[in-house]
Amino acid sequence: MNPMRTEARRPRLLRRAVLALGLTLAATGAMAQAWPSRPIRMIVPFPAGGPTDVYARVIGQRLSEVLGQPVIVEDKPGATGVIGSTAVRDAPPDGYTLLFTSNSAHVIGPLLHNPAPFDPVADFKPVMMVLRYPMYLLTSAKLPVTNVKEFVALAKSKPGKLSYSSVGIGSGGHLACELFNMATGINTLHVAYKGAAPAQAALAAGEVDYMCDSVGFSQPLVDAGKLHGLAIIGPKRVPAVPSVPTVAEQGIPGVSAFIWQGVYGPKGLPDAVRDRLSAALTKIVNEPAFKERVDKNGYELMASTPEQLTRDTVAEKAMWSRIITEKNIKAE
Repeated sequence: MNPMRTEARRPRLLRRAVLALGLTLAATGAMAQAWPSRPIRMIVPFPAGGPTDVYARVIGQRLSEVLGQPVIVEDKPGATGVIGSTAVRDAPPDGYTLLFTSNSAHVIGPLLHNPAPFDPVADFKPVMMVLRYPMYLLTSAKLPVTNVKEFVALAKSKPGKLSYSSVGIGSGGHLACELFNMATGINTLHVAYKGAAPAQAALAAGEVDYMCDSVGFSQPLVDAGKLHGLAIIGPKRVPAVPSVPTVAEQGIPGVSAFIWQGVYGPKGLPDAVRDRLSAALTKIVNEPAFKERVDKNGYELMASTPEQLTRDTVAEKAMWSRIITEKNIKAE
């Protein structure tokens, strides 16, 4: 090829590249301005009535008002969140199919399968971690213990005899209790139930001895004297139950287990659409009524950036993977 001819073509190629880039940016900007022009689906990978579904509906209603288009919350439970999550992964990345999920489905769920059905980082576009809450160590009121030290001593005196309930194998409560067991050196039996209500009812009835759950869901039964709240499995006390100490305050440092809820889009969601969605969510979660609800339920408002959500997801994936591998936990 003639070097002089090649050299002469370079300015034209450069102009074409710049023009193509400009057209792409203009199209992306136009899409963001036009979005949303029709209803949005927000998929929850859990059954209706659970904490993730409840907050998805609260946020979805306000998002409809802020964006001017209906936001339809659709529950697609099954396979520890895999069914709902993969539906969003495979959806067109146009901003009209979103995922409102928790780390139990998004991070823990795929770790229970081999091969993993999806990658929580590579297969999705992070938008925002909305809130999180530390797990709450609860015991049956029938168990003769009043603090973590007494509970651990009782469990060690009866290895393999005490049991704990959870909403299912691989759930956040299941792994939080296993994390606690590993930190304290106790050996207990896991009993999986199909849902939070039956798992909690079993504890209140004394069919099992303890459980790791949320403050918002369990504190009413603690107040009624049917359960004992022993400790917060996190670095600090929860304002909703200020009298409940952390596990670190009771001699078990460095143990934290959080459940968080957040929003994702499919991989390929344009940054401009993601940024507009993030701005709308930030407005909603900082409203006084929403913050009051979060505080009352013992949750912590996060409103994180997409970059922070990605970093947290990567770190959690490593932690939960270690526990799942060591305890040989597999999906049901």
